[in-house]
Amino acid sequence: MERKSMEMGGKRVLVCNCESSMPLDEKALTRACQAAGATGDADLNSQLCRAQLGNFQRAILGEQPVVVACTQEAPLFGEVAAEDNPQAEISFVNIRENGGWSDEAGAAMPKIAALLAAAAVEAEPTPQVALSSQGVCLIYGNDGRAIEAAKQLAGRLEVTVLLRQPGDILPPGDMDVPIFKGSIVQAKGHLGGFGITVNDYAPASPSGRAQLAFEPPRDNAFSECDLILDLTGGTPLFPAHEKRDGYLRPDPGDPVAVQRALFELADMVGEYDKPRYVSYNGDICAHSRSRKTGCTRCLDICPTSAITSAGDTVEIDPLVCAGCGACASVCPTGAATYQLPAGDSLFMRLRSLLEAYGKAGGQAPLLLLHDDKHGAEVIALSARLGRGLPARALPFPLNEVTQVGIDFLAAAFAYGAEQVVILADPKKRDELSGLAGQIGLVETVLNGLGYGAGRVHVIDAADPDQVEGQLYDLATPALGMTGGNFLPLGGKRSRAFLALRHLHDKAPQPVDHLPLPPAAPFGAVKVDTEGCTLCLACVGACPTGAMLDDESRPWLGFKEDACVQCGLCRNTCPEQVITLEPRLNFTTEAMGAIALNEAEPFECIRCGTPFGVRQSIERIADQLAGKHHMFQDSDQIERIKMCENCRVTVQFESPDNPFQGGARPTPRTTDDYLREREIEEARQKVLAERANGKTDNDGGEV
Repeated sequence: MERKSMEMGGKRVLVCNCESSMPLDEKALTRACQAAGATGDADLNSQLCRAQLGNFQRAILGEQPVVVACTQEAPLFGEVAAEDNPQAEISFVNIRENGGWSDEAGAAMPKIAALLAAAAVEAEPTPQVALSSQGVCLIYGNDGRAIEAAKQLAGRLEVTVLLRQPGDILPPGDMDVPIFKGSIVQAKGHLGGFGITVNDYAPASPSGRAQLAFEPPRDNAFSECDLILDLTGGTPLFPAHEKRDGYLRPDPGDPVAVQRALFELADMVGEYDKPRYVSYNGDICAHSRSRKTGCTRCLDICPTSAITSAGDTVEIDPLVCAGCGACASVCPTGAATYQLPAGDSLFMRLRSLLEAYGKAGGQAPLLLLHDDKHGAEVIALSARLGRGLPARALPFPLNEVTQVGIDFLAAAFAYGAEQVVILADPKKRDELSGLAGQIGLVETVLNGLGYGAGRVHVIDAADPDQVEGQLYDLATPALGMTGGNFLPLGGKRSRAFLALRHLHDKAPQPVDHLPLPPAAPFGAVKVDTEGCTLCLACVGACPTGAMLDDESRPWLGFKEDACVQCGLCRNTCPEQVITLEPRLNFTTEAMGAIALNEAEPFECIRCGTPFGVRQSIERIADQLAGKHHMFQDSDQIERIKMCENCRVTVQFESPDNPFQGGARPTPRTTDDYLREREIEEARQKVLAERANGKTDNDGGEV
């Protein structure tokens, strides 16, 4: 019987044991992959990138996308595909450092099957934003090193030197680069669009002899450039400066670092495509309403100041955004959504990874989240020089670990992960505050439902041996997780609730209401009905539709699963009778509308139409009667008890109507004008006859 090549998720899978450096058993791998949903048999290669390259070439000539279980030789495979079939769809997955090169490689078949299944999930492309650099470069320094750096770049870029505190600098023999002095007091912008404001600004004088001389200075000079090389060694011009494309700040005392920066700058000319890391939907943003501030989480957490307030919403500058994803992590509504990858690709890959691992026989899965730089390097060094990863550790690469939010963490446990380890870059410890809040939130939920605390760990060590030791020392939790296979449908809130409700349904100690820490994005609203006038200002302020009203009656309602605890209702309430209660409500009541306050409508005393709130109308009438100069008689008070239509009608019917005028003049018509003309003509005729001395019928003089 002819063997059928392995397919997963509609993609052809090619596996190589890398010259038998991985102890992969073809039959065991086939069983694990088939249990995870694959069809066909694993064709185990030993030298796919060399002697067996023909197997790859035949695979890419087919109609199916191809998954290659090798990342080291991805450039070679790419070159071959460009020649043989440029339209071929190829993805790569690392099973060697992630599983095959390990002291526990013999038990890693379920992990390898899971890695292959996750790699077969199609990722949605990330939208791009265009950047352009013309090579206009500013070198900001203190001394002659800035001038020397400028001379090296002058042949490649359009360079200008700005000296902050020029000392005794011998003027260059050839002024082949412009030299100025001044201190940058403000800097903004991005690669291809920097703007700087300079004080004490002055160009170099050509008459300097023993040292550079400058013309009279001025303040508030403004200039633009595409690139900035900062050699001052002082305070960076930008927050999180290492994330600002086009701004390089090497140690001026380190010649190697300076030269590396010069080489990098020399190539920063032309058109660039940068990922649009975050998509933003202002319609569901809870930042502000009517000048009342609600949520500021993204503004507080952004390390590059790419997010600014814009009235009721915020603005995210995609050219400044460095892609840390912290804003998307902490956003309670999902208005800010991370797009690398776009859509629900990340959650589908997570689902496939954990589901395949469980089906292939894997036990006690430990999800290892890491970035493609620091994390991948630590894992590779551990695999090459140490024990490698434990067989139950499932590496899951992310662009940045700080992009992880409550929806992702809850989904990880709902899909069956028993522990989550986040491998963070120690150089980015100061960027983990948002992630720490999300971890604390999911730990509160797990502990409150009886799963126990301590299931999420952050490792920020730089030493691979230390990372490796901590992974192997993690004890397996006594209580396992029951994984689900629900689809991660909808936005952030929908995905989070799907995962949280699954965790509640399978919980050892399910509770209906779980208290959460302050600032949690789930909770209830309480209203002091004694002080509430049902003005419904809170309904207009609510950005998510959690606060509800009824057009037919005085009624204030609430839908708990839509509430993000932004506080806009509380901040807007004129009576200050609203309080927030952070919690998770797992009952069906949270998905429907409940009444917070209601009252009888007041009926118009003239036409009987219901309007307003009875107690409010009666209270206003009592407070104004005889106490306000405009409400001194009973008729004026009665108008308060009328609907808006009757109030206007009565006002115009009143004899003291302030808008009443005199009698309207009778309209004049054409007949009126003709009749007046006839009368005037007759009068003129009579006058003319008298003037001619004519007499009347009696013979007398007229």
